[in-house]
Amino acid sequence: MERCREILGAGLEALPIALTDAQIEQLLAFIKLLAKWNKAYNLTAIRKLEDMVSLHLLDSLAILPHIQGQRVIDIGTGAGLPGIPLAICLPDVQFSLLDSNAKKTRFVQQAILELKLTNTRVHHSRVEDYQPELGFDTVTTRAFASLPVIIDLTRHLLAENAIVLAMKGQNFDAELAQVATQQSMLIPITVPGVEAERYLVRIQSNLQ
Repeated sequence: MERCREILGAGLEALPIALTDAQIEQLLAFIKLLAKWNKAYNLTAIRKLEDMVSLHLLDSLAILPHIQGQRVIDIGTGAGLPGIPLAICLPDVQFSLLDSNAKKTRFVQQAILELKLTNTRVHHSRVEDYQPELGFDTVTTRAFASLPVIIDLTRHLLAENAIVLAMKGQNFDAELAQVATQQSMLIPITVPGVEAERYLVRIQSNLQ
């Protein structure tokens, strides 16, 4: 894990994000747990711990400065990405991690317990079926759906002046064109150790 610690430390410095030693240990414990469960549950195509640091931890944390408010929901969280790394780094923010795959939500629940994340809850549900008592200030998605679908499916989850943060790779110009009427902003994201292009699409809620 020493090499993972070095990669993570260099990546946090480059972003830049300042964390406590305890938070760094939590992040490393998370990918160690992910690698362990991955052998049986096939949670991610990434197998090497060193690659998980860049492609999962640092990729998730690259959007940290754009999170707003005290209530965040991660839609289609999968193995807890970006929700769990963000929750580790923002202990005063409440996170809800939602996915319709029971196998993945079981892992996320175990990770929440083992990492002692008191600010994090997991929900096994389809997004259109999930009805929260309160709206969310930020909705995050990573490789979940096209932008028009994301906007349509998350509308009922938004609080007043909420934002949707959709993490995207390459070749989504057609999606952007379909949401041109929305208050959207395309933000290039640099992930330390990752050469592939990364973008964050920030969509402002129309609720006022």
